[in-house]
Amino acid sequence: MKYSEEVSEKLNELLEKNYDAEKGYKFAAENVKNDKLKSFFTERAQERYDFGHELKSEIRNYGEVPDKGSSLAGDAHRTWMNLKTAFSGNKEEAVLEEAIRGEKVAVEEYQKILDDTNVPASTQNILLKQKNSIVASLNEVKSLEYKLD
Repeated sequence: MKYSEEVSEKLNELLEKNYDAEKGYKFAAENVKNDKLKSFFTERAQERYDFGHELKSEIRNYGEVPDKGSSLAGDAHRTWMNLKTAFSGNKEEAVLEEAIRGEKVAVEEYQKILDDTNVPASTQNILLKQKNSIVASLNEVKSLEYKLD
């Protein structure tokens, strides 16, 4: 496998995860009543959409083709989230817990790629910026959960 294929394969995996997160956040925004949460989830969906475009551009810079669509794991996670919120007494808290869980996983996935010394500096800069934004979102969602208690 060529070097550019290896890098773009990792970026495509992140791209899929961002598609999943965008869909998950849109779903969350549609299913909460609290305006602050609705706004937070809508902003996160837009952010992940933007991340996806940045990743697509970077993948094309390697002469590769970006993947389209979401992952099977992401679809399964949304289905589970649907069931959990449907049966939860506190839907908003359940959705926030899922958002926290998803953001923690995203930070780990970004860090795993950032730890790869073969990833070019330009790509690392994009990934670090996106990871830092996810960390900020994670901190914000934790504070939102605290305020609901």
